[in-house]
Amino acid sequence: YVSENQDIPGWMTLRQLLDYCAPLYPTWDRTFAEALRAQLDLPLDRRIRDCSRGMRMKAALLSSLAYRPRLLVLDEPFAGLDALVRDEVIQGVLELAEQSHWTVFISSHDIDEVERLADWIGIINEGRLTLSEPVATLLARFRQIEATFEGDAVLPSPLPAAWLGAETTGHVARFVDSACGGEDDEARLRQALPTAAQVTVAPMPLKAIFIAMARRFRLNLAAAATAPTPPAATAPGVS
Repeated sequence: YVSENQDIPGWMTLRQLLDYCAPLYPTWDRTFAEALRAQLDLPLDRRIRDCSRGMRMKAALLSSLAYRPRLLVLDEPFAGLDALVRDEVIQGVLELAEQSHWTVFISSHDIDEVERLADWIGIINEGRLTLSEPVATLLARFRQIEATFEGDAVLPSPLPAAWLGAETTGHVARFVDSACGGEDDEARLRQALPTAAQVTVAPMPLKAIFIAMARRFRLNLAAAATAPTPPAATAPGVS
């Protein structure tokens, strides 16, 4: 388990930390640990308290990977790290992934980095898992749609449930379609927008998908807050 607030003995050097951890794990791989240390550019003889936050995070990662765990849990591992350190952390994780069968569970708001690492995505809203699927299928079914009309833009009413963030500006309508991925996508959109002169379908990165879903969650929450409360049921009388 590697946390953004990892507590590592600051008085130790990295060499001392690794020498302390190694006997605790029968599967500790010294050759692999040294290869990772060199890849992460970590000095062995510097005290951990004198290291930058990025170096401390890399030290925690190294001590967690060296025994080849079956499960690695990373909690906001990229918070506060510069671009180079982020890349080194990611390469360190990928290094182990390429060598053995294992699982890494990442909790992060840094969606660009998650997209580089993850092959399965889950999105949690208000404490509930609202989405869980492979990255490949998620990226395949979400598309940014832009429809151009000769007159004012007209969208169907009611909107299909799969359309997110629909808006119109003059002759143009834009929305996210979360039900793409089929061969008939363009024909289906043309049927839903019969008066559109042109319909453009564009792929979306994971970050844009997350933003579209987060906006939908916010709208649903606002709608639920303003919905009228149904009258309380009245118990039947007893005679």
